[in-house]
Amino acid sequence: MTRAHSEGGRAEFERQALPFLESLYNTALRLARNRQDAEDLVQETYLRAYRSYDQFTPGTNLKAWMFRILKNAFINEYRKRRATPREEDFSGIEEVLESRVDRDRVAAIPNPEEMALAGALDEGVQRALDALPPDYRMAIVLADLEGFSYKEIADILEIPIGTVMSRLYRGRKRLEEELLGYARTRNYLPEGAEPSRRRSREGAA
Repeated sequence: MTRAHSEGGRAEFERQALPFLESLYNTALRLARNRQDAEDLVQETYLRAYRSYDQFTPGTNLKAWMFRILKNAFINEYRKRRATPREEDFSGIEEVLESRVDRDRVAAIPNPEEMALAGALDEGVQRALDALPPDYRMAIVLADLEGFSYKEIADILEIPIGTVMSRLYRGRKRLEEELLGYARTRNYLPEGAEPSRRRSREGAA
């Protein structure tokens, strides 16, 4: 009899795993993009976790373990619905950024983007996230919304840390572009509040 199915095993699993329910659901909703699929995804995650709970090493990161199961369940369901997913979705751009791209640069958001984020905070962010390929979206959700470290994300997604950095950098750049476009169409940006790189190019011309 496994630990999960022994006497008290179910209670232990529920005590340890249920505190992550809200985070898992929020992440599933951002990935699946509708409530029914998100609920099904979370249910499948908990079912798989319970069945394999004896494989979890006590004292290690249970939250990361649960999110890895969520990730695998999402990918499996995604592939069921699309017999041949686009290459960019999961195995696409995997090259590691050059060493000069450090964590501070990856995490930095210029002031105009902060304005866009503030102005388009709910609908705009969700629309921008929805527009990202699933691999980028998953990395950004785990890093920026769930607060996982690069190493934890690498463990969850089962990819090298360099690939995590690459996905975050590229995903954030695409997110930035989506948010700026959303903010412009709704006049959220103050007059003249365009990215400095564009103004500098115009000035050079």
